[in-house]
Parts: sequence; C-alpha cells; structure tokens
Amino acid sequence: MSAMRRLWQEFKGFAMSGNMLDLALGFLIGTAFATLIQSLANNVLMQFVAAIFGKQDFTKLAVNVNGADILYGSFLTDLLNFLMLAGVLFLIVKLIMFAGGQRRAFGDKQCPYCQERVAPTAMVCKWCRQQLVAELPSLVEAQRLLDEQTARRRVPVPLPPLPIPGRRRTDPEAVGDRTD
Repeated sequence: MSAMRRLWQEFKGFAMSGNMLDLALGFLIGTAFATLIQSLANNVLMQFVAAIFGKQDFTKLAVNVNGADILYGSFLTDLLNFLMLAGVLFLIVKLIMFAGGQRRAFGDKQCPYCQERVAPTAMVCKWCRQQLVAELPSLVEAQRLLDEQTARRRVPVPLPPLPIPGRRRTDPEAVGDRTD
C-alpha cells in the first residue's frame, strides 16, 4: 500500500509541477489561438475568395477519370486554407515580436560542422565554436558592428506613469508650500 501511496504522491508532484501547468496552459492558449486564426481565415479571408472567384470553396470541383471522381477542389480549398492560416500566423507573430521590441529573423542557418541552428549573422557557432566566416573581424571592428546593430534597434519610449486613484499628484517645488 505504501508503494501505491508513494506512486500517487510522485504523480501529484509531477502533475502539479510548474512545468506541467505551463504546458497545459500553453496547450489551452494555443488551441484558443488556433481557433481564432481559423475563424479569421474562414470568416474573413475566405469571404474575400468568395467575392473574387464567386465561390467560397472549391470542394465541388472534380474530374471524373474512368468512373472515379478526383476531388481536386477539396485539395485546393485545404491548400488555400493552409496558406492563409500560415500567412496570418506569421504576420501575427511578427506583429507581437515587433510590439514586444524583439527582432527575430526567421530562417536561422545551420552550422556545417555540428548541424545545430545558429543566428543568420553568427560568425562563430555557439555550439561547437567553429568559425563560420572566412575571416573574423578584429576586436575593434567587432565592437563597431555591435554598436551599429544596437543603434539600429528601436529603443522603446518609456510611458508616463499612470495616475493612482486616490493619490494626489504633488509638485516637488510646491511640497514645502503645502498646508494640511
């Protein structure tokens, strides 16, 4: 009986661990996000397709070959849905990353030595430390390149502080003049 109790305790610890809860939350948010994207594609973008081509989908398009119907219209509809979903998802991720101030270049390159993914601008593989360019720049040149990249990044403008309800705004110069 104690083995079952210990097994139950381990399972409870695993199920209630932060990683498992994060995974479950990520799955739920991902499912809701996928539903939202699919709704956008079906209810908005496919309506544009219907306005352009006169049909909302192409599922009824078929070719009869030796008595067998080849439903190429269903494939075209699924392909169009996939391309629209992928495009919308790409744009949303780029928008979220832009709003968050992160710059990410999709299309990492692969290290020819260890086959791990590295940044497109990497000069040395961060995994196996192999040189990825013909000639490494000097330390001064590398610092200049880093400064240029940093200057190109958009610096977020700090927002003014929000007023707190019930709190009076005080002017630092008028603090001495206050009478309570």
